[in-house]
Amino acid sequence: MGTIIEVTDLALPELDVFARLTEAQLRCRLEPEKGVFIAESPKVIARALDAGYEPLSFLMERKQIEGQAREILARCGKAPVYTADSGLLEQLTGYRLTRGVLCAMRRPALPSVEALCAGARRVAVLEGIVDPTNVGAIFRSAAAMHMDAVLVTPTCGDPLYRRAARVSMGTVFQIPWTRIGNKPEDWPHPGLERLRRLGFRTAAMALSDAAVSIEDPRLAAEEKLAVVLGTEGDGLCSRTIADCDYVARIPMAHGVDSLNVAAASAVAFWQLRAR
Repeated sequence: MGTIIEVTDLALPELDVFARLTEAQLRCRLEPEKGVFIAESPKVIARALDAGYEPLSFLMERKQIEGQAREILARCGKAPVYTADSGLLEQLTGYRLTRGVLCAMRRPALPSVEALCAGARRVAVLEGIVDPTNVGAIFRSAAAMHMDAVLVTPTCGDPLYRRAARVSMGTVFQIPWTRIGNKPEDWPHPGLERLRRLGFRTAAMALSDAAVSIEDPRLAAEEKLAVVLGTEGDGLCSRTIADCDYVARIPMAHGVDSLNVAAASAVAFWQLRAR
């Protein structure tokens, strides 16, 4: 276990990573060699450790040192542990810590799309989905419903954002993922062309009169399929829909026109999984 440091000064510079740096600063200010993200709750942190992520420091309620965090601390060598009671920590961070534990971790270098998709038969593509709760829930569904990898477009939210990773229950550390392009102009083109060169056919999930049902046997028969999901409000952009190989939708009942994108992802992933 690392050194335990009682927090008495909220202005301590070592606490900036937990309290005063925005997600963008954590991701960009120190990248590429020193990018950082925050993992929240013992279960999420444990899954990150299982996947080989490097812990840098902890912030936790005092009672968790010999409580829920005991096992993960035993795995983390000399990473310092900053601690106080829950009230002071909430004052510092601005929110109540889930299960009373945060861990600052080293952000890994992302693989190329080509390396990630080698051997994959089913991938999910998230276009411009920004709500971290939806991002996390989609990752959890992708991991559970037999997707081989997830690709996020340049305008999509960060899967390692604290809330996204927490909602995913740590599955963001279990299913391979990367970004398909770094600039907004990288998607839908040349991103779609990259997928086609890798042998993938693409299915845009969209509400369209021309859409086929996700039960259409042609979709299940594809050797390699990329399932493309769009933003919470407007869905996929028209250019993406026009340029995908298929447009698909979930059959609905009782006059319901659509599902939340996270719920829709679970249905689509299960139906379109590789057989």
